[in-house]
Amino acid sequence: MTTEHRVRRSVGTLTDGREIIYFDDTEPYLSGEATRVVPDRRPLGPAGAAGERRYDPLAGEWVVIAAHRMDRTFLPPADECPLCPTGRGSVPSEVPADGYDVVVFENRFPSLSTRTLDGIPSTVDDEPLVPRAPAFGRCEVVCFTDDHGGTFADLTTDRARTVVEAWADRTRELSALDGVESVFPFENRGKEIGVTLAHPHGQIYAYPFVPPRTEQLLRLAREHRERTGGDLMGDVLAAERRSGRRVLVDGEHWTAYVPAAARWPVEVHLTPHRAVPDLAALEEDERAELAAVYLDVLRRLDRFHVTDDGSVRLPYIAGWHQAPVHAGRDLVRLQLQITSVLRAPGKLKYLAGSESGMGAFINDTTPERIADRLREVAG
Repeated sequence: MTTEHRVRRSVGTLTDGREIIYFDDTEPYLSGEATRVVPDRRPLGPAGAAGERRYDPLAGEWVVIAAHRMDRTFLPPADECPLCPTGRGSVPSEVPADGYDVVVFENRFPSLSTRTLDGIPSTVDDEPLVPRAPAFGRCEVVCFTDDHGGTFADLTTDRARTVVEAWADRTRELSALDGVESVFPFENRGKEIGVTLAHPHGQIYAYPFVPPRTEQLLRLAREHRERTGGDLMGDVLAAERRSGRRVLVDGEHWTAYVPAAARWPVEVHLTPHRAVPDLAALEEDERAELAAVYLDVLRRLDRFHVTDDGSVRLPYIAGWHQAPVHAGRDLVRLQLQITSVLRAPGKLKYLAGSESGMGAFINDTTPERIADRLREVAG
C-alpha cells in the first residue's frame, strides 16, 4: 500500500490581485510552523486582462487574440528571472517568498483570464459568420522547483509527486470555474520550442471552449463506441500492450509507449490503465506510480541524443490531455503526450508545407526505432 503523500497548500495574493499558491512538502512549511505566504511589495499596475477570441468559420475553431502578450518577458538574464524566489536575483520576482517547493500563480501576461474587457462586439465587422467573445478563462504558471538551473527530470520522486498534486489541485479548481470547458496542463522545454523563460516551469490553460484536438478525439471515440461498443483510448492502449513492440514501461497503473503512428521524431504517450477523465480523479497509488514513471521517461529522453560532448537535453512539449469538464467524460481518458522536434543534434523537424499547410504529418523515422532507442537508454 502506497503511503499518502502529504502536501501543505497555502494561498496568497500578489500586488495586482493575482492568486499565488504554494505546495510544500518540506518542513517547517509542511506542518505550518512557518509559511511561504509573504507580502508582494512590487509597485505593479492592474493585473492583465483577457483579450478576445474569434471564430474561424473555415476551420470550425476559436482563435484567441492576445496582442498584449507581445510585451511579455523574453529570455531575461538569470539574475532577473521572474520565476526564482525574490532575493536570489537583482530584482523582485513573481514569487515573493525566499524559497519554495512547488508554486503556482496566475500568469502576468495571460492569453485567457477571468478579468475580461467590457464592450467587445459579438461579431467581427458585424458579420454573423465570424463571432467574437472575450477570451475568458485562466492561465497559470507552475514552477516545479526553485532551482533555476534544474529541470523536471532532475526532481526527486517525492518532489515530482508534489507536482502531480499541484496539477490535480488546479485541474479540480479550474474545472469548477463557471464557463471553463477544458483544462490543459503542459510544459514547454527548450529554446527550440520557443520557451521565453529558462526556469523549469509549466503552464495550465483553462479554456472557455473544447479545443480542436479534444473535439476530434471525442468524435472519433464516439464513432468507435457506436461501431464497436468499445472504448477507443482503452482499446488502443490494450493493442499496444498486446504487441509490446513499442512499450517502454508497463507498470501496475500506467503504460508508456511510442504510438504506432508517431508523428514526431521523438514521441511518447503515457496512459493510465484505469479509465480516469483527469488528473484530479487519480487515486493515491496511481499518483505515486505516475511520478516515478514520468521521471523515468523524461530521463530517457535526455539520453536519446548523444554528441561527442555528451547527452543532449531534449527540447519537448509535454501535454496532459484530459476529458472536457462537461461533455464526453465517459468517452476519453487522461493521457500524457510528449513530443520533440529535435530529430538529431542540431537538426529540427520543421512543420513545413505538408504539416502546416495540410495537417498531414510525415515522420523521418519509424516508431519502432524511437522505441528501440528509448529502451537502449533506460536507466
